[in-house]
Order: sequence, then C-alpha cells, then structure tokens
Amino acid sequence: MPTSPRLRSCVLAAVAAIAAPAAAVAQTGTPAGEVNVYTYREAKLVAPLFEAFTKDTGIKVNTISASSGLEQRIATEGANSPADVLLTVDIGRLKEAVDRGVAQPITSEVLDKVVPAQYRDPNRLWYAVSARARVVYASKARVAQNEITYEELADPKWKGRVCIRSGQNIYNNALFAAVIAHLGEAKAEEWLKGLKANLAQKPSGGDREVARDIAAGKCDIGVGNTYYWALMSEREPDKKAWAEATKVILPTFKGAGTHMNISGVILAKHAPNKANGLKLIEWLVGEQAQKIYADMNFEYPIRPGVTAHPVISGYGELAADPLPIATIAENKKAAATLVDKVGFDN
Repeated sequence: MPTSPRLRSCVLAAVAAIAAPAAAVAQTGTPAGEVNVYTYREAKLVAPLFEAFTKDTGIKVNTISASSGLEQRIATEGANSPADVLLTVDIGRLKEAVDRGVAQPITSEVLDKVVPAQYRDPNRLWYAVSARARVVYASKARVAQNEITYEELADPKWKGRVCIRSGQNIYNNALFAAVIAHLGEAKAEEWLKGLKANLAQKPSGGDREVARDIAAGKCDIGVGNTYYWALMSEREPDKKAWAEATKVILPTFKGAGTHMNISGVILAKHAPNKANGLKLIEWLVGEQAQKIYADMNFEYPIRPGVTAHPVISGYGELAADPLPIATIAENKKAAATLVDKVGFDN
C-alpha cells in the first residue's frame, strides 16, 4: 500500500533522529579506535595537535613521552610493542629508529605530495612534519653585523666571544654533521678546532642559557634553535629580557643555505593500529596541524603555503639549506667522533 507524504516525512524524521546521535558518537572517537604514539615532544606541545586530531577523526591518541630511549624500548618490545607512531625532535632519533629496524615503509601519496624530498627518507621510512633552523643569537649591543656564515664561527675575530651548549647535544651534532657534509671531514675538524678556540666558556646549559649568557655579557654570539628565542620572547616572561638583549641571525653555509633540522615520524614496524597510525601521520602534514606547529610551537611548517609565525618570519627570509636531511644523518656518527677528538666539551 502506498505511503502518504506525511508518513514518509515522519519516517525520514525518525531515521534522522537516530542517525544524528550516531554521527555525534563518531565524533567522540570511541567507535573510530585509537592510535598509540611514543614521543620525544613535551606533552604540552603535542596536546593541542592530538586533541584536534581526535576532534577531527574520532580516533583516541594514547601517548608515552620520554627524553631518550624510545627506539630501544620499541625494539625491546618487539612484535608485542603497542607503538604505532614514533614522533621525534631530531634526525638522529629517526636514523636510530631505522637502524634498529623498528620502522616500516610508509606508502602515502599525501605525504609524497606534501613533504619536500629533502625532508623525507629516500626509502620512505620517515617523514618530517615540521622544521627548525640552527641559528646564531647575537648581542644587540655588541654585534653590529646582521649576516654571518657557519664557516665564520671559526674565524679568530670571535675568539673568546662564543657560547654554545655541549657539542654532543643532538642539535649541535646535527649541525656539525652538516658541516662535514659540506666541507669534508678534514676541513670540518679544522673548523671545529677553530670554533672551540673561540669559546668564551666551557660548553654547557641549553639554548636558552646561551641567550642568558649573551645578555649577561659573558659572550657576544651563540648558537641556538629558532623556536627557543621565540619562546623566550613570547611565552616565558622570566626569560624575556634575554631575548630582548639578543637578535637572531640566520646563518648560511657558503654557497648554500641555513642548516635545518626536523621533527619527524616513523610508522612502527609492528603497529597494531597501522591504519590509524598512517591517518595520524598524514593529518600532521595537513593545513590545520601545520598551522598549530607554526603558531603554538614556533616551528617552520613543512607544508608549502602555510606561513610561519610572525616572530619566526621576523628573523628574515629563510634560505633553507637544500642538503637532504638523510645526508646529514649519515654524518652524525663522524660528527660525534670529531667532538671527542678535538676535546670540544673539555
């Protein structure tokens, strides 16, 4: 028997009433499953990202954070590891993960389209999701120049005027590895000796302390990551004076560009939630996540077309070194050996 228009309307309304709560539940994340992330990022830095991901996809994000040893942990856990994704803050961590055999190749047209070739593994075992530059902090009062090369840091004119954290720190290790890639190991050793001769004090502290010591007049220039200066300037009132006493100079290698490092991800070899892990990784290079990286974490977006935070853009136009990150990673062991050979931290 044909139904009346009124009856059809009632039926459709009832279906809609049932479907609406179901859609709302999907947004909460319960039916969509979960993804387990091992991360070197501070919880407060990744929380906005993961909260937005869950809101968009309904996938719950479980995190385990540590300052070291996550690659070893995944390897030890073996096939029973709950890890789906490893999120790192340095190319060295990614290389170690690959060397330990805990990564699996990622097949993704999205990642290949968005992430520039120099910021991904040739074998697709890792991809960058954001970038930072290793730059020079300089005294506003005592340093007039606004341009400098990495090679110039070893110039005797800076004798007794340079501050830096340990040469074995992961960020300095990556920079020194880039020096080896550009100059060759022999010239890199001479450069490192020259840089050591210019130190005002024993390498110590972190990048923030480099700015502190410049502000205090203990040295005139130092080396730090782009985002630390922005954090001091915008988010850390007790350190704002250190930023105000210094300026950021974007150094370059002669004939090349500014040294870059990355935050990157791998998909764990035994990921129990592989599909959700891949979905998270692809989401991290999307416009929303890239904007969060830029505005919340003061990092350079990997995705073309997403602009850096105004404070970061205020450092000047970035001419990123085209040297592939994977090439830098191959020189990290040699860089660590040179640091010990020249007694850089002594």
